[in-house]
Amino acid sequence: MQGLYKVEFHTVHGSGCGVIYALRNARHEGRLLGGNSAFAFVGGFDDAGDEIAVEVSTQRHHDDPNNRPLFGTDRITLTLKGRQQGDQFHFQGAAAEVPGVAFRSTMIPISDQGSSPAGGIGKDAIRNGLYSIHIRMLDGIDGGNTGVMVLHDGRIHGGDAFFDYIGSYSCGSGRWKGEIVNHEHTPSQGVRPVFGGHEVGIGFSGSYGDAGASAEATALVGKRSIRFSAVLKLLAEA
Repeated sequence: MQGLYKVEFHTVHGSGCGVIYALRNARHEGRLLGGNSAFAFVGGFDDAGDEIAVEVSTQRHHDDPNNRPLFGTDRITLTLKGRQQGDQFHFQGAAAEVPGVAFRSTMIPISDQGSSPAGGIGKDAIRNGLYSIHIRMLDGIDGGNTGVMVLHDGRIHGGDAFFDYIGSYSCGSGRWKGEIVNHEHTPSQGVRPVFGGHEVGIGFSGSYGDAGASAEATALVGKRSIRFSAVLKLLAEA
């Protein structure tokens, strides 16, 4: 079950989409870290038997009233059971905070084939974990974006409701740099006009501390070169 997935979820109140990264931590525990443009998902999984048990909690990382929670509240904890079907994972369950509302989700794998290898990790490396990322365009270009990013031992996995991010970084002594490929996993339908419909290569460099990181980046969108700044905030350790 390890790797990056697009996750689709449904209740009677509506549907949503995001990304989630499944990994084993240093204690060999199953961890789930992900989110979308407004919410982060943090939890764990146990796949010791035929049935997979999942518990995952939500928290808001971007205060945008246009992104409303499916259950009517920002913080819930979902308890799910599921099974693998082909290369996908299907789950059903509910949240104790909103009894009687059924929840269904599907995890669809996102390939990281062709991504750059993990970078070198130096002294006082950036902390492994789930980060929110807030992007602001530079050079007079309107717009920005929000999402989540998992940094883990030199590898980057993340995304939002429309895009996934896969790449690598090297770091040490408070400085980091890396490369990311931004790919559209769900058609953005004009909601993200700058990157929508393109596979975008991004190079970045910046600084980091205990609570997060910052960077300036250049994205190659077709024949255009677009600069932007990014601020990362640590939400949960891996």
